[in-house]
Amino acid sequence: MIDNYNSIPKPESDEIKQRLAVAHQRLSEQQLLMKDSKLPVFILFEGWGAAGKGTVLGQVIKNLDPRFFSAVSMKDPTTEELRKPFLARYFAEIPEAGQFKFLDMGWMSEITKDVLFDKISKRDYKNRIGSILRFERSLTDNGYLVLKFFLHISHKEQTKRLETLAADKDTAWQVNSFDTWENEHYDECYKVYDRFLEETHTSTIPWNVIDAKSRKWAELQVMETIVAGIDIALKNHTLTVPLIQNIFPLKRMPKLKDVDLKKTISEEDYKTQLKELQLKLRNLNNACYRKHIPVIIAYEGWDAAGKGGNIKRITAALDPRGYIVHPIASPKPFEKSRHHLWRFWTRLPKTGHIAIFDRTWYGRVMVERLEGFCSENDWQRAYNELNEFEKELSDWGAVIVKFWIHIDKETQLARFTDRQNTPEKQWKITEEDWRNREKWDLYEQAVDEMIAKTSTTYAPWHILESNDKQYARIKALKTICVAMEKKLKEAK
Repeated sequence: MIDNYNSIPKPESDEIKQRLAVAHQRLSEQQLLMKDSKLPVFILFEGWGAAGKGTVLGQVIKNLDPRFFSAVSMKDPTTEELRKPFLARYFAEIPEAGQFKFLDMGWMSEITKDVLFDKISKRDYKNRIGSILRFERSLTDNGYLVLKFFLHISHKEQTKRLETLAADKDTAWQVNSFDTWENEHYDECYKVYDRFLEETHTSTIPWNVIDAKSRKWAELQVMETIVAGIDIALKNHTLTVPLIQNIFPLKRMPKLKDVDLKKTISEEDYKTQLKELQLKLRNLNNACYRKHIPVIIAYEGWDAAGKGGNIKRITAALDPRGYIVHPIASPKPFEKSRHHLWRFWTRLPKTGHIAIFDRTWYGRVMVERLEGFCSENDWQRAYNELNEFEKELSDWGAVIVKFWIHIDKETQLARFTDRQNTPEKQWKITEEDWRNREKWDLYEQAVDEMIAKTSTTYAPWHILESNDKQYARIKALKTICVAMEKKLKEAK
């Protein structure tokens, strides 16, 4: 992969200057077009120490409107970042629609350093490669232009540059300990870098290996690649994205109409089991904290099905310092202008903590689908994206419990009426609830499809029969305890 970098002949210096002037003018014009078209651009710079990543980046952005781009230098992950899924800090950096985001180093540097210093197993490395490929593809499927550059210089050139920088007190700070180590182990690093580039190079999101011996030549290669990529993105952004076949193992689930909603529990049994299960959950929570196991509990269900009361019985058992409940409403403008999963990636718990979602990432295949807030291609594509998201969480080691709280139409009507006629409950009922009720049959079809296509073996759905709220609360507590016990056994 790296060996092919010098296949492009270097022009004469005068030609480079002329072409650079044209490229900079074109990029300035394209920035406005991307803003107007609401197309986000995500550009990653990787390469050898002293290859000039910062210099090239500085030249690329010099004529851009600073209101519509940002540049971030990604350091080694902090202790806090290591307590989140691998992709979390990169997902957090993706730009809003119409914005440019430049990363000075990123997922390549992190993974290859882990390989070079034996911090990652072969299995985990393979999983990381899969994560990167899915991450990049998901971004492009959702309208992002993703460009990746690797700035290459020879061992001799790197040695000369590092010595020059180190000899001057004003530039010596630019040479860090890894740059020196990398130079001393150039051949070993070359093999690891080359392998990573090969394994993450695709036809839709290729690596652009840049000959960086000449600063201006490197700048021109990068500039012309960006300009060409934007031209293509502007032409293609209205095209339909091909759907991907599901590759994840699914668990067979019943349709909602076949669920027995007559299940009940006596008041005495409810009180006894509630106390026992809350104590058990508290102990399991402490064990998961010690083992650094994250827990994610996701609630979906019919309006007035009892999500709030269910969540209260769970949180009553937990240390308030170790959990957070996320009530998910319609996305805010800054959330809507990013990948639909961005607002969930940025709400994940750190290891040992619990995140409870009152409504979830499944809005795309329910309310957004039925209310026309996204295209058919968007929600059809989302099934696979949701399975991929949860696979990342599973590979991270999280307990994932997903609940659909189910009631029948008659029970919902009775609860709606009670809320409307009870002053202290009226805040719970809105016109939107009544409108959604009119679409019950359409929602039921969408939910059946959602459950069938996203109940994976690693993140299955659990249907809570909630005509009897107390029965549903006990079943939820039992389900969570079983899932946490299973994960704790695996962690031994």
